[in-house]
Amino acid sequence: MDYFTIVFIFFLMILAAVASMQFYRGRKKNVQLMEDSLRIIQDILKPKEKNYTWLGGYVGYRAYYKVEKENIEEMDVTVTLVPRQSAFYYPIAIFTSRMDKIYVVTYPYTKIEREVHLIQEKYYHLRPHIDNEPILKKGQVEIDVNGEKVVYNTLFEKSEDMEKLKKFVEGLSNPKDVKHVSLTPSTNVFYVFMRLNVDTLEKDMQHIVKFVNEELTGEIS
Repeated sequence: MDYFTIVFIFFLMILAAVASMQFYRGRKKNVQLMEDSLRIIQDILKPKEKNYTWLGGYVGYRAYYKVEKENIEEMDVTVTLVPRQSAFYYPIAIFTSRMDKIYVVTYPYTKIEREVHLIQEKYYHLRPHIDNEPILKKGQVEIDVNGEKVVYNTLFEKSEDMEKLKKFVEGLSNPKDVKHVSLTPSTNVFYVFMRLNVDTLEKDMQHIVKFVNEELTGEIS
C-alpha cells in the first residue's frame, strides 16, 4: 500500500473509534436524561395510570398520565433530545441551535373559554398554525431575564389572559427557555413548550401544576 492509502485507512479507523465512543457516551447521557425526567414528573404527578412510548430508542419519549387530581384530569409529556449518540450529526444539531425539548400538554377539568398564546419572538422559522389566529388580537410583551429582554409575540382575546400567562412564564426557572405557552378552548388544553433542563424540571413542573390548579379560574376559564 502506498503512503496515502495507509493515511486514509488510519483516518477511517480514527473516525470509527470516535463514532463508537460518542455513541456509547451519548446514548448513556440521553438515557440518563430520560430516566431522570420521567422520575421527576412521576414523583410530582403521582398519576393513577401511566403509559410510555419511546421515540427512536435514544431520541426521547412520550408519556401519558391519567392524574385525576384537583384540576388536572390528564397530562401528556413529550421529550425530544439532541442526538448525542451520533458523533457526526450531534455537532450539526448544536450548530443549528437544536436543544433538548419538553412539551407539556395538560387537560384540566376546568373549561377553557378563551384562547391565548405567548410565542418567543424569532424562535420558530415558521409560525405554528393557530386556527383562530385571524380573529385574535396581536401584540408583544417583554420579560426581563437577568437584565436581558426576552420578547414574546402574543395572540389573545382579552389582555388579562395574556398578562396571566406572562406572569406564569416569569415564574419559571428560566423564562428564556420557554418558547410557546398557550390556552386553547377547542382542545381544552394548557400547553407549555420549553427547553428541557433536568436541574430545574422539578421546580418548573410544580409551577405548571400550581398554575393549573390555582389560576385556571376567573377571567381565563
